[in-house]
Amino acid sequence: MSALAAFIQKEFLHIFRDKRTLLIVFCMPIALVMIFGFVISTEIHNAKIAVVDLSGDVRAQQLIEKITASHYFKVVSHLRSDANLKEVFRAQNIQLAILIPQNFSKDFENNSSPNIQLVADGSDLNTATTLIGHASSIIQAFAQEKSPSLAALPPFHITPRMHYNPEQRDVFMFIPGILALVLMIVSAMMTSITLVREKEFGTWHLLSSTPLPSAVIIVGKLIPYFLLSAVNSGLILWLATFVFGMPIHGNPLELLLVCFLFIFTSLSLGIFISSVTNTQQAAILASMVGLFLPTVFLSGFIFPIENMPNWLQPIAYVVPAKWFIEAIKLMALKGAGLHQVLPQIYVLTAMAVLLLAISIRRSKKQAT
Repeated sequence: MSALAAFIQKEFLHIFRDKRTLLIVFCMPIALVMIFGFVISTEIHNAKIAVVDLSGDVRAQQLIEKITASHYFKVVSHLRSDANLKEVFRAQNIQLAILIPQNFSKDFENNSSPNIQLVADGSDLNTATTLIGHASSIIQAFAQEKSPSLAALPPFHITPRMHYNPEQRDVFMFIPGILALVLMIVSAMMTSITLVREKEFGTWHLLSSTPLPSAVIIVGKLIPYFLLSAVNSGLILWLATFVFGMPIHGNPLELLLVCFLFIFTSLSLGIFISSVTNTQQAAILASMVGLFLPTVFLSGFIFPIENMPNWLQPIAYVVPAKWFIEAIKLMALKGAGLHQVLPQIYVLTAMAVLLLAISIRRSKKQAT
């Protein structure tokens, strides 16, 4: 028993000396609990909505006030017509539009059951369904409040519609996120592991002693992963279009250009991780914590960023996949052109340049 106790003690000492093992054993569970606890939420607050008031009467204004009084919605646009509603969805990034019909007060007071339309952004189906549910509850509560005698009846007909995803298919929502995740794994994770392996095995010094400049060596190692990621981009978009029937409303070539930019940003992340780690184990851990988990949980892939706590939202804005997924949804599902996703393009470009600059500086310090 004493030999077993000594062996167990030795193993504990070995574990506590290894900082990477401690990081996996203690920090990873804490990080996962924090992420799941704060990110996974079905609550929605201050969702941007537009109101199309075709009546302009007093009762309609009371309904609008009732909707804005809730913490669920924030009216950012008041319209008199639904002619340019799709443009408003795309330009102002609204999530829901409420269409109030003509003669709203008259029909309501005559118990004619006015037909109120709820138009949601179907590119994020989970959020759209939740918003329609909240809006429907508020509208029916308003009707019963104004006409208590009709409390047992549904005073309004509420017609939900989905822009950009009328069939309400979940796959349209997930494909942009899956594309980001695949490109991040192939480009960033595999690049970081490949470059760190060269350092760990000592072959990087052998490569550095050849007549080829270091920049040429790095580019030579990155090009295969760039090409593989480019092929994956085309393959995923092809499957999305021809197998799952997802429409590509934007220019396919412009869509691929944005994919190439994200691949370049991901490769820059891989180079950065390789510059701050010295072993493959550390590179894998850094990739999981710094790339995989944020891409899944903090990019808007599955859970809307607006649902996250205020202190967590700024962290989401430094996740490259967040900007890429936004651009893909705008271009593929909403038909936006390159000029309409310039903010996302600028952010991804700035991230790539900054990461490359930091990596080059660190590499020069390590070489001296």
